[in-house]
Amino acid sequence: MDMLLLLFTFVLAIFLGFEIISKVPSQLHTPLMSGSNAISGISIVGALIAAGRYADSSLGIVLGLVAVICASINVFGGYVVTDRMLSMFKTKEGGK
Repeated sequence: MDMLLLLFTFVLAIFLGFEIISKVPSQLHTPLMSGSNAISGISIVGALIAAGRYADSSLGIVLGLVAVICASINVFGGYVVTDRMLSMFKTKEGGK
């Protein structure tokens, strides 16, 4: 029963995240992503806890691994986008 609840929460998070992100205008996407990196880091911790709690079944291990991978991609991608956004505001060297 606990595994079913975990699977339901995972699927619900996928659909909810897609709906929220698809409604954000493109002008706000980059600043919002840079602000949400800390929250995404918390989701990695939650995914690790969930993977450890359900490590007795192979489905739990696979879902935990998928959750950790997805959360890690989100965090690292957010930092890449933030770095790219901040590099647009740097002054060019060479006096121009």
